[in-house]
Amino acid sequence: MILKGKNIVLGITGGIACYKAADLCSKLVQAGAIVDVIMTPAALAFMTPLTFQTLTKRPVSVDMFQLLRDTDMAHISLAERADVLVIAPATANTIAKLAHGLADNLLTSTALACTAPLVLAPAMDTDMWENPITQANIAALRARGAVIVGPGYGRLASGRIGAGRLVATEDILGAIRQTLGRKGPLAGARLVVTAGGTQEPLDPVRHLTNRSSGKMGYALAEAARDAGAQVTLITAPTALNTPYGVERVNVRTAAEMAEAVLGRLEETDILVMAAAVADYRPKVTAEQKIKKGEGALLLELEKTEDILAEVARRRPALAHRLLVVGFAAETENLLENALSKMQAKRLDLMVANDVSSADSGFEVDTNRVILLNPAGEQEALPLMTKADVAEHIIARVAALWRRDHG
Repeated sequence: MILKGKNIVLGITGGIACYKAADLCSKLVQAGAIVDVIMTPAALAFMTPLTFQTLTKRPVSVDMFQLLRDTDMAHISLAERADVLVIAPATANTIAKLAHGLADNLLTSTALACTAPLVLAPAMDTDMWENPITQANIAALRARGAVIVGPGYGRLASGRIGAGRLVATEDILGAIRQTLGRKGPLAGARLVVTAGGTQEPLDPVRHLTNRSSGKMGYALAEAARDAGAQVTLITAPTALNTPYGVERVNVRTAAEMAEAVLGRLEETDILVMAAAVADYRPKVTAEQKIKKGEGALLLELEKTEDILAEVARRRPALAHRLLVVGFAAETENLLENALSKMQAKRLDLMVANDVSSADSGFEVDTNRVILLNPAGEQEALPLMTKADVAEHIIARVAALWRRDHG
């Protein structure tokens, strides 16, 4: 939702990667942003304005001296309306012009006149990127507040392998979202969120785990980042990419997750425990693969660390107020079990969901949850995407945070 209604000026420069800007442009529009595209003369050698005009349903600006209205100079008008100026791809040539304040085309003129945040996604050949001149230009722009996304490492248009690739669209979107939200309701807050299902080893090739995909926890990390928080994501193994701007800590077992969470309590303002932590683990882990025998295999299990119980025990000794959010994934007696857990763990907010439903809970992109607080109030959310659920939860968290921090 942070992109909805925002004015994004998207600058496209003359590099082979500029075709990827069409995907970025499309996703910005899909997210509800109002996108104005500026193409440099060199970019016209690779793409036509028609592509971006079709995607945005708005005119594409190219001419240095064009008027958007009778007397409305494009570089002034676009600069004034921008919530953020994004240049993707940003060539070495354009980066150099920006660093030295040149204004010889519509894009560089707009950048010079623009007071909105600047996000650059460099793309060029490795030698150009690694050239000390380019690095000095990047350092100068970063020192002035520009957000630099990438470049990535991989195969380049020249056939070489190295740094210089335009990063994935999702990373650029993440940088834009983080930039727009850096003064949000959680600005200054240090938030830790856990995600995924822990894995408890049985032998070197097998483990006990659950069906958690980690999608809810990752969505919460993104929503918290968009609200301005400094986010640490403590995650069990998943197939998900790390959200841009989020610190990722990889763990595997419940014990490792407990160590990671508890070791950060002193520097955490908000803890969101969205991970599906195993309640039991094998009492003995075999050193070699367990072979199939004739009879049944009996496993002796022991309890794992109860992370939230330990957090509750340590909270009174902390030097600061810690806000704690828990999750209850249940298959029966949802409210009864969630309320019991919230009271036992002294949570500030409980998110309860019935994971037995086919369209809610594990392994799907949607969720249907009930939010509970210690006062006994309940808010049932309808079925929605996990991203939307995450934004709703983070909005509730932000309200609690503002209550405690003015």
